[in-house]
Amino acid sequence: RTREGFKVVDAYSRIVRLGEGLTARGSLGEAAMTRSIDALRICADKMTRRGVARSRLIATEACRIASNGAEFIARVKAETGLSLEIVSTEDEARLAVAGCAPLLDRSCSSALVFDIGGGSTELIWVSMDRPEADRPKPRRPRIEDWTSLSCGVVTLAERHGGVEVPGDVYDRMVDEVSERIAPFVARLRDARIGVEGEFHLLGTSGTVTTIAGVHLGLPRYDRNRVDGTWISPRDVESVTRGLLAMTYDDRAAHPCVGRERADLVLAGCAIFEAIARAWPAERLRVADRGLREGILLSLMEADANRNRRRRRRRRRGHRQATQTTETGS
Repeated sequence: RTREGFKVVDAYSRIVRLGEGLTARGSLGEAAMTRSIDALRICADKMTRRGVARSRLIATEACRIASNGAEFIARVKAETGLSLEIVSTEDEARLAVAGCAPLLDRSCSSALVFDIGGGSTELIWVSMDRPEADRPKPRRPRIEDWTSLSCGVVTLAERHGGVEVPGDVYDRMVDEVSERIAPFVARLRDARIGVEGEFHLLGTSGTVTTIAGVHLGLPRYDRNRVDGTWISPRDVESVTRGLLAMTYDDRAAHPCVGRERADLVLAGCAIFEAIARAWPAERLRVADRGLREGILLSLMEADANRNRRRRRRRRRGHRQATQTTETGS
């Protein structure tokens, strides 16, 4: 932890596709669980070497809906020693906003934060209080409403295809996501929650970071260049058209896509296009941060609150001891 926030001392990520085949089967597959446990075993080793004493470990949509989600959690504990917690969609949305909050433009009145995952997509409408003369530091963004769509890049690509994606297949993906988004759009409208003044989009996921890397023409993915960058939905559309024109092998060979995302990236583009149609915005901010940072910041805040309570108890104890001494004298 630093005065400015925190410093990353180690990091690790791997695409494991835990929800692969989940839609058709209703349960997590053996190969997907094995891949996930192999990755978690590496995480457990890193945590042991770094002497991690406090952590929160979460599982999301795949474990929420799989018939054997609880069994997978138990297996992870037995094989890696890690205790995963299946979080609710609401908790997931709050953590995503917390992790991305520093990237929200406080000169805007509101923003749509979205997290395109493998099995679900979270949409969170937030409003932002502007600084005032007697309160120069703005309060945290306020979540006005949120929803979780039961489709992500893995589930959408499995339904429509991800290796060969002709234009009509891509259009069907966009249409499906648009239909899923429509009830949330209507709910915001009925509650009179919507675009008032300036707003922007903020995306956190492998989809938006990949798109940003392609747009920037990076010879290899660079988090420092991508995290926090501003692009326009028109830029995303240009990248999407370029990816649609590529073969699967071309996408796999692209340094900012790679073989792990080559069959998923266009499904992610389709989800973003549906979001951009529902909320036309001038700007999109890209976040290479999200749930992990949200978890870390929430743990830091809990520690700070606990330390404040301890200091208050010590001060009360000191005052009581002083009063007792004065009475006795």
